[in-house]
Amino acid sequence: MNSNKVLASLCYFSIFFAGFIFPIVVYFVTDHQEVKKHAKKAFLSHLIPAATILLFIISAIFAGLTGGGSDVSFWVGSGLVWLGFVIAGVVNLVVVVWNIIKGIQVLK
Repeated sequence: MNSNKVLASLCYFSIFFAGFIFPIVVYFVTDHQEVKKHAKKAFLSHLIPAATILLFIISAIFAGLTGGGSDVSFWVGSGLVWLGFVIAGVVNLVVVVWNIIKGIQVLK
């Protein structure tokens, strides 16, 4: 098996063990254009879960600050936080599955 294919595939699978650090290192270390292309795609797809988690934290803080003290605003605010949590979870699951599929496709 071609080592360039394995390296490109590992960029996608690194979502499990090295996050977005591995694709950055591969992008700057390798000279092969195909591997660079896959490292860049993997890096961008690894940023999506980080962005959704950051947005969830910001929305949770915002909902906590704007609670207003009434019971209705608390339940609406916490409901929106839970909705954001579920949406972030679904997005992150889709990104992980996409990375697995791309990693397998690169190996073929």
